[in-house]
Amino acid sequence: MNDHRRLGRELGIFDTDPLIGSGLPYLLPAGAAVRKAVEDYVHELERRSGYQHVNSPVLGKRELYERSGHWAHYSEDMFPPMTVGGEEFVLRPSLCPHHALVYRARQRSHRELPLRIAELGGQYRSELSGVLGGLTRVRSIQLNDGHVFCPPESAAAEVSAALDLIEAAHAQLGIEAARYRLSLRGDGDKFVDDPRMWERSESILREVLQERGRAYDEERGEGAFYGPKIDIQIADPAGREATLSTVQVDLYQPARFELSYVGGHRPVMVHRSVVGGLERLMAHLIEVHGGAFPAWMAPVQAVVLPLSDAELPAAESLLRRCLAAGLRAELAPADRGSLGARIRAHRLVPYQLVVGPREAAGGRASVRLRDGSQAGEVPIERLAADSRPLF
Repeated sequence: MNDHRRLGRELGIFDTDPLIGSGLPYLLPAGAAVRKAVEDYVHELERRSGYQHVNSPVLGKRELYERSGHWAHYSEDMFPPMTVGGEEFVLRPSLCPHHALVYRARQRSHRELPLRIAELGGQYRSELSGVLGGLTRVRSIQLNDGHVFCPPESAAAEVSAALDLIEAAHAQLGIEAARYRLSLRGDGDKFVDDPRMWERSESILREVLQERGRAYDEERGEGAFYGPKIDIQIADPAGREATLSTVQVDLYQPARFELSYVGGHRPVMVHRSVVGGLERLMAHLIEVHGGAFPAWMAPVQAVVLPLSDAELPAAESLLRRCLAAGLRAELAPADRGSLGARIRAHRLVPYQLVVGPREAAGGRASVRLRDGSQAGEVPIERLAADSRPLF
């Protein structure tokens, strides 16, 4: 079984240290390379879909989360406030209050809507030690988050567009959804008590799912405190489910922050996360691909393998060309063992570039794919083009 906790450490993707703390893993160079490739892909996917990217602080005054409703409905999952200069600050449990303030930074007209903003940012959850594990349940989450502010009549179209983004990203990443879930309000004071608001939000999400012909399950008590969600569930090799991507309709926070556009109209706030928290995503990718990541996200995309020391200068020149072309590449010289041993050591690398006497004389390489097949002498520029994600 491809358990990401074992594979992630074996492949040098992530590790933990008790001095940093439970639920706070750190990424090693291979993991940082995978994360950067995914970040860049999602950033470009969002840009092409009309999103503007922002950056906001990981701290906010307690007053901010009182206004958003997090303090009243979610404080048990938040880290305690820190007092600085007589004011209380909190590590944010969510990015949405910050994005609401981005929206209201100036007056908005109807022509500006929908306003789509996105951010890859940190959020923090005060999880109990007993539920933490690997990358799937952590206390520091790097979330691919985004919010669409739109007129009420456009909300269904924006929810559907968000699902288009999610499904495109899942296809590119090699992810298969286990199921779609409509997560609804439960009982108790963890949920905003406004039945009419919930009914309006739920009707929008149901309309979209039905129009797309998407089968889904309904589950009470799994909604956000401010509104219902479409959750895209994934499953690990053991069949354990987790939420990866989500789309939410929020009629609560726009009112709490008094958001409006010209004419005194109130926008709807559609929350969406294309790939969710990067930690959980990476755990799933490790298990789905078994460390043999698609070329565009592989930590090392090409390894240069000189047959002997005589080919080392040509191999070093080829490595420089690979790096200049944008490939993540490294050199495995002959002093690291036989060619067969070096190929086995780099069995997860998509492209193995073997440089023998003939290739060295011509400034080329014989390309071997990780499935063992031979691709012949492929130009470096073509390998670089084949190692980019599709849009």
